[in-house]
Amino acid sequence: MSDHLPEVTSAYCQRLWKEVSNWGRWGDDDQLGALNLITPEIRRAAAELVSDGVVVGIGNRWPVDPAPENPWPAEHRIIRGGDDPDYPGIPGLSVAMDYIGVACHGIATSHVDALCHVFVKHRMYNGYPASDVRSTGAARNDMMPMADGVVTRGVLLDMPRSMGVPYLHGDARIGPADLEAAARAQAVEPGSGDVLIVHLGLERRRQKEGAFDPAATGLAGLHPECARWLHDRDIAMLGSDGMNDPQPNWAADEWPIPIHYLGICGMGMTLMHNLSTETLARECEQRGRWAFLLTIAPLKVPGATGSPVNPVVMF
Repeated sequence: MSDHLPEVTSAYCQRLWKEVSNWGRWGDDDQLGALNLITPEIRRAAAELVSDGVVVGIGNRWPVDPAPENPWPAEHRIIRGGDDPDYPGIPGLSVAMDYIGVACHGIATSHVDALCHVFVKHRMYNGYPASDVRSTGAARNDMMPMADGVVTRGVLLDMPRSMGVPYLHGDARIGPADLEAAARAQAVEPGSGDVLIVHLGLERRRQKEGAFDPAATGLAGLHPECARWLHDRDIAMLGSDGMNDPQPNWAADEWPIPIHYLGICGMGMTLMHNLSTETLARECEQRGRWAFLLTIAPLKVPGATGSPVNPVVMF
């Protein structure tokens, strides 16, 4: 991991905020944020990366089992099963039906955050007040700007491969130099309109350590200094197999999750969490290429602060 990274203080985070803020960049009424960087030309170029027709879904399994990292499990239950499949009142209709539900934020479910998910000084991206998010839903910066999906180039940076370890331990803090080293080793240059996926090796960590409590044993993530690196490259969205911010949270007052605050609230760069990236990392390594067509289709839930998601990679 990078040495000599700045101490994470409120003053430091506030300075970073001023450097990376995109408020007003795409107009005072903008709610799309860094997804504005994904142009039709970038989508067409991403589609040209497809050569093999191989697809990899990088969402994780629906997390219904309680665990230290899953204190509010997702729900899945059969509401009409094969033991009683005949639907009442409709002769001949024999079906199975189920119900799913989830509190999608947290460290268990693969999900994408809306730009209304976090606030700095009670303001969300582009200066809208936090009070625009009510019990009835978010009036601004909800999931609907992503209603047509996100289609662009995805780039995976394989941090364990770059660092010569099977997976990153809970105390790992990734700095810009680490991202640069991985990009050089993979001969890939993340750039404008890309979705950057930072692979931490969490599936291998679970295989080795079993279920773990990130609050107790830690979870690898990005140092806030990476926000400047992401901003300079005009990254459209950030994702990882963790939470992007490390756990436990930084001790800086008012800035416990700086990558969330700087990225979502400041840059309008939404985040994806808890992705299943191990298979993708191995596919990239086998092909010797870490860029691909990436499609993300969140649920169309007006007013939502986030959505479960199963992004699909195509080589």
